[in-house]
Amino acid sequence: MRILVTGAAGFLGSHLSRYLLGKGHSVIGIDNFITGSIDNIQDLFKKEGFEFQKYDVTNHLHVPGKLDAVLHFASPASPIDYLKFPIPTLKVGALGTHKALGLAKAKNAIFMIASTSEVYGDPLINPQHEGYWGNVNPIGPRGVYDEAKRFAEAMTMAYHRYHKMQVRLLRIFNTYGPNMRLNDGRAVPNFMTQALKGKPITVYGDGTQTRSLCYVSDLIEGIYRLLISKENNPVNIGNPHEISLLELAETIKRLAGSRSKIVFRPLPEDDPKVRRPDITRARKILKWQPKVDLEEGLKKTISYFKARV
Repeated sequence: MRILVTGAAGFLGSHLSRYLLGKGHSVIGIDNFITGSIDNIQDLFKKEGFEFQKYDVTNHLHVPGKLDAVLHFASPASPIDYLKFPIPTLKVGALGTHKALGLAKAKNAIFMIASTSEVYGDPLINPQHEGYWGNVNPIGPRGVYDEAKRFAEAMTMAYHRYHKMQVRLLRIFNTYGPNMRLNDGRAVPNFMTQALKGKPITVYGDGTQTRSLCYVSDLIEGIYRLLISKENNPVNIGNPHEISLLELAETIKRLAGSRSKIVFRPLPEDDPKVRRPDITRARKILKWQPKVDLEEGLKKTISYFKARV
């Protein structure tokens, strides 16, 4: 296949591009480097079948030649990013999705939207299944990301129903691994950077809020299985193993051999208290489930961070 990946220089986009090339596909990567980094894809320029263009996908999107799939992964994805870039976050979810859908339609290509567990907001049920409509504050500080993704899903389904397009709605739960930025702002990179530098590890709230962490190689495998499936409805991809943020901080501190103290800070507004995917559909439809356990994945990620701190 010849595949366009928007956000190709980001954490997930870079891993996905590398995986697709490894499967023998051609990849056209697009990124404007708001949060992505050329370092994440430097090795890909030497690989046959990889093209790259620095570009903002909220502008008119034109790619010469045939395309078999358009994978729309462009978006700030960390609270620290979408609070810094609220309007670009909304624009890439709305205008960027519209441009990418238009391109996929013109090329008769499969369209995949990289959505998120944040469409469930601060959920009132646990675990979260794809039929749950969510509990989102549209005007809160996190609303710029949550609602951008909810709108992107709505537009994707409108194109599916009206234009009979093949679409893939991927709901990504918390993912971690190499190529995350040290100053990403999410729990794993925060805890690791602080632990490795010997600085206080900051836990927001009382640390009882939970996350379910999926190692990046597992997620990418799930994404690919969804792409080559025939499923047009949303599918959760994530690891259902749930852990409190305090337990996560303690685990990372131990694995990093750190003497850092754990300190507590006020919980940010609308921060989810629980986050755990119901992956029944992924298991049934994609025959997928995560393989990398938390300690194994954290050790690999600490090695990556240790070389860069």
